[in-house]
Amino acid sequence: MRRRAPGEQVAPYRHRRDGPALRTIAQRLTVWLGANLTALEAAEPPMPVEDRAADTWEPLVAVADLAGGTWPGRARQAVTVLTAEADDAGNVSQRVRLLADIRTAFATLGDPPAAPTADLLAALNGDPEAPWADSGPNGLTGKKLGDLLREFDIRSDTIRFPVGQAKGYTRDAFTDAWQRYCPQPETPSTGVSVPSVPTSFPQVIPGTDNPAGTDRSVPRRTLTAAPGTH
Repeated sequence: MRRRAPGEQVAPYRHRRDGPALRTIAQRLTVWLGANLTALEAAEPPMPVEDRAADTWEPLVAVADLAGGTWPGRARQAVTVLTAEADDAGNVSQRVRLLADIRTAFATLGDPPAAPTADLLAALNGDPEAPWADSGPNGLTGKKLGDLLREFDIRSDTIRFPVGQAKGYTRDAFTDAWQRYCPQPETPSTGVSVPSVPTSFPQVIPGTDNPAGTDRSVPRRTLTAAPGTH
Protein backbone atom coordinates (compact mmCIF):
# COMPACT_ATOMS: atom_id res chain seq x y z
CA MET A 1 0.00 0.00 0.00
CA ARG A 2 1.21 3.48 -0.83
CA ARG A 3 0.86 6.55 1.34
CA ARG A 4 -1.53 9.17 0.02
CA ALA A 5 0.32 12.01 -1.66
CA PRO A 6 -0.43 15.66 -0.86
CA GLY A 7 -3.38 16.77 -2.97
CA GLU A 8 -4.77 13.27 -3.57
CA GLN A 9 -8.41 12.96 -2.64
CA VAL A 10 -9.93 9.95 -0.88
CA ALA A 11 -13.69 9.62 -0.63
CA PRO A 12 -14.66 9.52 3.06
CA TYR A 13 -16.92 6.79 4.38
CA ARG A 14 -20.51 7.88 4.99
CA HIS A 15 -22.76 5.55 6.96
CA ARG A 16 -25.99 6.61 5.30
CA ARG A 17 -24.57 6.43 1.78
CA ASP A 18 -22.19 3.47 2.03
CA GLY A 19 -23.80 1.43 4.80
CA PRO A 20 -26.55 -0.29 2.74
CA ALA A 21 -24.09 -1.64 0.15
CA LEU A 22 -21.79 -2.97 2.88
CA ARG A 23 -24.67 -4.61 4.72
CA THR A 24 -25.69 -6.37 1.51
CA ILE A 25 -22.16 -7.72 1.10
CA ALA A 26 -22.11 -8.82 4.76
CA GLN A 27 -25.38 -10.71 4.32
CA ARG A 28 -24.09 -12.50 1.23
CA LEU A 29 -20.86 -13.43 3.02
CA THR A 30 -22.80 -14.78 5.99
CA VAL A 31 -24.81 -17.08 3.74
CA TRP A 32 -21.70 -18.23 1.86
CA LEU A 33 -19.68 -18.87 5.04
CA GLY A 34 -22.55 -20.75 6.64
CA ALA A 35 -22.75 -23.12 3.71
CA ASN A 36 -18.98 -23.77 3.85
CA LEU A 37 -18.38 -23.63 7.59
CA THR A 38 -17.42 -27.30 7.95
CA ALA A 39 -14.75 -27.06 5.25
CA LEU A 40 -13.38 -23.84 6.72
CA GLU A 41 -13.13 -25.29 10.23
CA ALA A 42 -11.09 -28.24 8.93
CA ALA A 43 -8.86 -26.14 6.69
CA GLU A 44 -5.10 -25.98 7.35
CA PRO A 45 -3.86 -23.74 4.54
CA PRO A 46 -0.12 -23.33 3.90
CA MET A 47 0.91 -19.98 5.35
CA PRO A 48 3.57 -17.50 4.15
CA VAL A 49 4.33 -16.57 7.80
CA GLU A 50 4.88 -18.50 11.01
CA ASP A 51 3.97 -18.64 14.70
CA ARG A 52 1.58 -16.01 16.03
CA ALA A 53 1.28 -14.27 12.67
CA ALA A 54 0.18 -17.55 11.07
CA ASP A 55 -2.49 -18.05 13.75
CA THR A 56 -3.74 -14.52 13.22
CA TRP A 57 -3.99 -14.68 9.43
CA GLU A 58 -5.02 -18.31 8.94
CA PRO A 59 -8.81 -17.66 8.82
CA LEU A 60 -8.36 -15.06 6.09
CA VAL A 61 -6.18 -17.36 3.98
CA ALA A 62 -8.58 -20.29 4.49
CA VAL A 63 -11.46 -18.16 3.20
CA ALA A 64 -9.35 -16.99 0.25
CA ASP A 65 -8.41 -20.58 -0.67
CA LEU A 66 -12.04 -21.60 -0.59
CA ALA A 67 -13.03 -18.62 -2.77
CA GLY A 68 -10.42 -19.64 -5.36
CA GLY A 69 -9.47 -17.59 -8.39
CA THR A 70 -6.94 -14.87 -7.63
CA TRP A 71 -7.90 -14.67 -3.96
CA PRO A 72 -5.36 -17.19 -2.56
CA GLY A 73 -2.42 -15.30 -4.06
CA ARG A 74 -3.78 -11.89 -3.14
CA ALA A 75 -4.46 -12.93 0.45
CA ARG A 76 -0.96 -14.33 0.94
CA GLN A 77 0.61 -11.24 -0.58
CA ALA A 78 -1.40 -9.06 1.81
CA VAL A 79 -0.32 -11.21 4.76
CA THR A 80 3.33 -10.94 3.79
CA VAL A 81 3.28 -7.19 3.23
CA LEU A 82 1.24 -6.26 6.29
CA THR A 83 3.19 -8.55 8.60
CA ALA A 84 6.48 -7.15 7.35
CA GLU A 85 5.26 -3.60 7.90
CA ALA A 86 4.08 -4.40 11.42
CA ASP A 87 7.30 -6.22 12.38
CA ASP A 88 9.68 -3.86 10.65
CA ALA A 89 8.46 -0.34 11.29
CA GLY A 90 12.05 0.70 11.91
CA ASN A 91 13.07 -0.34 8.42
CA VAL A 92 10.18 1.68 6.98
CA SER A 93 11.57 4.74 8.72
CA GLN A 94 15.01 3.86 7.38
CA ARG A 95 13.72 3.71 3.82
CA VAL A 96 12.03 7.09 4.22
CA ARG A 97 15.33 8.45 5.55
CA LEU A 98 17.00 7.01 2.45
CA LEU A 99 14.60 8.88 0.18
CA ALA A 100 15.33 12.17 1.92
CA ASP A 101 19.09 11.57 1.82
CA ILE A 102 18.97 10.75 -1.90
CA ARG A 103 17.18 14.03 -2.53
CA THR A 104 20.00 15.78 -0.66
CA ALA A 105 22.54 13.83 -2.72
CA PHE A 106 20.92 14.97 -5.96
CA ALA A 107 21.02 18.57 -4.70
CA THR A 108 24.71 18.18 -3.82
CA LEU A 109 25.37 16.96 -7.36
CA GLY A 110 23.56 19.99 -8.80
CA ASP A 111 20.13 18.39 -9.26
CA PRO A 112 20.97 16.63 -12.54
CA PRO A 113 18.19 14.79 -14.41
CA ALA A 114 20.01 11.53 -13.62
CA ALA A 115 22.89 10.42 -11.42
CA PRO A 116 25.15 7.37 -11.54
CA THR A 117 24.59 4.86 -8.78
CA ALA A 118 28.26 5.21 -7.81
CA ASP A 119 27.87 8.97 -7.23
CA LEU A 120 24.75 8.50 -5.11
CA LEU A 121 26.46 5.81 -3.05
CA ALA A 122 29.49 8.04 -2.53
CA ALA A 123 27.27 10.84 -1.25
CA LEU A 124 25.23 8.55 0.99
CA ASN A 125 28.19 6.68 2.48
CA GLY A 126 30.15 9.91 2.84
CA ASP A 127 27.57 11.53 5.12
CA PRO A 128 28.96 11.10 8.66
CA GLU A 129 25.55 11.74 10.23
CA ALA A 130 23.76 9.11 8.12
CA PRO A 131 23.60 5.37 8.91
CA TRP A 132 24.53 4.18 5.42
CA ALA A 133 28.28 3.76 5.95
CA ASP A 134 27.46 1.18 8.64
CA SER A 135 25.27 -0.91 6.33
CA GLY A 136 28.11 -3.38 5.73
CA PRO A 137 31.88 -3.73 5.40
CA ASN A 138 31.85 -1.38 2.41
CA GLY A 139 28.85 0.68 3.43
CA LEU A 140 25.68 0.82 1.38
CA THR A 141 26.10 -1.14 -1.86
CA GLY A 142 24.31 -0.85 -5.18
CA LYS A 143 22.41 -4.08 -4.55
CA LYS A 144 21.25 -3.02 -1.09
CA LEU A 145 20.25 0.38 -2.44
CA GLY A 146 18.20 -1.29 -5.15
CA ASP A 147 16.51 -3.59 -2.63
CA LEU A 148 15.49 -0.65 -0.42
CA LEU A 149 14.22 1.47 -3.30
CA ARG A 150 12.26 -1.40 -4.83
CA GLU A 151 9.73 -0.95 -2.01
CA PHE A 152 8.87 2.39 -3.67
CA ASP A 153 8.86 0.90 -7.19
CA ILE A 154 12.09 2.77 -7.99
CA ARG A 155 14.63 0.90 -10.09
CA SER A 156 17.99 1.70 -11.63
CA ASP A 157 18.63 1.69 -15.35
CA THR A 158 21.53 1.92 -17.75
CA ILE A 159 21.85 5.62 -18.54
CA ARG A 160 24.15 7.50 -20.89
CA PHE A 161 26.20 10.11 -19.03
CA PRO A 162 28.84 12.50 -20.43
CA VAL A 163 31.56 10.07 -19.31
CA GLY A 164 29.79 7.04 -20.80
CA GLN A 165 27.06 4.56 -19.93
CA ALA A 166 26.57 3.51 -16.33
CA LYS A 167 23.95 2.23 -13.96
CA GLY A 168 22.05 5.06 -12.37
CA TYR A 169 18.74 6.59 -11.35
CA THR A 170 16.71 9.34 -12.95
CA ARG A 171 15.56 12.11 -10.66
CA ASP A 172 11.98 11.86 -11.95
CA ALA A 173 11.81 8.27 -10.66
CA PHE A 174 11.84 9.64 -7.10
CA THR A 175 9.28 12.42 -7.52
CA ASP A 176 6.21 10.42 -6.51
CA ALA A 177 7.91 8.81 -3.48
CA TRP A 178 9.32 12.15 -2.32
CA GLN A 179 5.86 13.71 -2.44
CA ARG A 180 4.26 10.81 -0.57
CA TYR A 181 6.80 10.04 2.12
CA CYS A 182 9.02 13.08 2.68
CA PRO A 183 7.45 16.19 1.13
CA GLN A 184 9.48 19.32 1.56
CA PRO A 185 7.88 22.00 3.77
CA GLU A 186 6.54 25.03 2.00
CA THR A 187 9.02 27.90 1.90
CA PRO A 188 7.73 30.67 4.16
CA SER A 189 7.47 34.16 2.81
CA THR A 190 10.57 36.27 3.48
CA GLY A 191 8.66 39.53 3.49
CA VAL A 192 8.44 41.17 6.91
CA SER A 193 5.27 43.04 7.61
CA VAL A 194 5.92 46.19 9.58
CA PRO A 195 2.83 47.63 11.24
CA SER A 196 2.14 51.21 10.29
CA VAL A 197 1.80 53.88 12.91
CA PRO A 198 -1.81 55.02 13.26
CA THR A 199 -2.31 58.52 11.96
CA SER A 200 -4.19 59.40 15.11
CA PHE A 201 -0.91 59.22 17.07
CA PRO A 202 1.53 62.06 16.34
CA GLN A 203 5.09 60.96 15.66
CA VAL A 204 7.26 62.79 18.16
CA ILE A 205 10.99 63.24 17.76
CA PRO A 206 12.79 61.36 20.56
CA GLY A 207 14.06 63.72 23.27
CA THR A 208 11.60 66.47 22.36
CA ASP A 209 7.96 67.25 22.83
CA ASN A 210 7.55 68.38 19.23
CA PRO A 211 5.94 66.53 16.35
CA ALA A 212 8.23 65.59 13.47
CA GLY A 213 8.16 67.82 10.43
CA THR A 214 7.58 71.06 12.31
CA ASP A 215 9.85 74.05 12.78
CA ARG A 216 10.28 73.07 16.42
CA SER A 217 11.63 69.59 15.82
CA VAL A 218 15.01 70.58 17.33
CA PRO A 219 15.13 70.11 21.11
CA ARG A 220 14.77 73.36 22.98
CA ARG A 221 17.55 74.37 25.36
CA THR A 222 17.32 76.64 28.38
CA LEU A 223 20.25 79.03 28.27
CA THR A 224 21.73 79.75 31.69
CA ALA A 225 24.06 82.70 32.25
CA ALA A 226 27.54 81.79 33.33
CA PRO A 227 28.58 82.83 36.84
CA GLY A 228 29.98 86.37 36.96
CA THR A 229 28.29 87.55 33.81
CA HIS A 230 25.21 89.75 33.29
